[in-house]
Amino acid sequence: MKETVNKQQNSTEGMEDFLPINGTDYVELYVGNAKQAAHYYKTAFGFQSLAYSGLETGNKDYESYVVVQDKIRLILTSPLHGGTPVGAHIDKHGDGVKVIALWVDDAEKSYHETMKRGAKSFMEPTVKEDDQGKVKLSGIHTYGETVHIFVERKDYHGIFLPGFRKWETEYNPAPIGLKYVDHMVGNVGWGQMNKWVDFYANVMGFTQLLSFDDKDISTEYTALMSKVMSNGNGRIKFPINEPAEGKKKSQVEEYLDFYEGEGVQHIAVATDNIIETVSALKNRGVDFLRVPSVYYDTVLDRVGEIDEELEPLKNLGILIDRDDEGYLLQIFTKPVEPRPTMFFEIIQRKGAKSFGKGNFKALFEAIEREQELRGTL
Repeated sequence: MKETVNKQQNSTEGMEDFLPINGTDYVELYVGNAKQAAHYYKTAFGFQSLAYSGLETGNKDYESYVVVQDKIRLILTSPLHGGTPVGAHIDKHGDGVKVIALWVDDAEKSYHETMKRGAKSFMEPTVKEDDQGKVKLSGIHTYGETVHIFVERKDYHGIFLPGFRKWETEYNPAPIGLKYVDHMVGNVGWGQMNKWVDFYANVMGFTQLLSFDDKDISTEYTALMSKVMSNGNGRIKFPINEPAEGKKKSQVEEYLDFYEGEGVQHIAVATDNIIETVSALKNRGVDFLRVPSVYYDTVLDRVGEIDEELEPLKNLGILIDRDDEGYLLQIFTKPVEPRPTMFFEIIQRKGAKSFGKGNFKALFEAIEREQELRGTL
């Protein structure tokens, strides 16, 4: 099965979008030490201090720091006591994404529309208020222990959400050009990809944008399969990966083993200048996967003319791919926590709508070299 944009299925012309989504509202990670994690994302990734919730705001159960860069908001949350659901999640999975929050105009309608189509409830419609207004929240479960929270904030004028106060710090390293969440990839178990593809199609009204099988995404040793689901306006894209049979343990299998279940594999964040962004990340200590330098000997034969000089891309290890709409530039960090689980992708789109199929083999061989070093291949 080849990488194709499913334009017929993806068309919503003449159809009502029962779950209109304006964009990604925030991503919440449960982490062992929220204060230190916030410092890391500020120092290494250029996020800025935004909001805080904890003992000082009357929150007795957990502490959360919110950091922001352009349209990207991350919540880093840690428990304040033992025996909490947040702590149990960290104990099982390590640091990882718990909430993918979606910005909607009507959280109650979003909840009831998805529930009547088969969603499992995480949070019934709830109103939270403070002196800055009110926010309506609701939520449903998705793969593993990951959840989607629907956020309706048209009647709120505060810094973030009720229960948070402005977090002001003297230490705010400069942003590095990250703009918004381009897509988020979920890893699911054997034979589960189509179940979750159907969930996003039937429960949330998404359409299948792309599909890759084990012939597309394979090396000599490992393979995986993936399908990309997109909402009506294309602002939310969720590739879903599952393992495929190979000679050795694939990256998805390794993730599932160490995360101890299904979850978010990586967050892809967009930039308008990947050379400047990746240079800044490297200078701040972020580690990236590297492909062999011979990749660059023939890459322009494959992708054609690009605006950028090849040499800086080669020096930084940035990959290039092209589809019918244009080309893209991308690079992947190594995992950002002790377990070989979640990582980040930095992506710059120059018209391309795809996900870098031409780079899969080189990329996954680079991942396999890391797996071999960890003894998990």
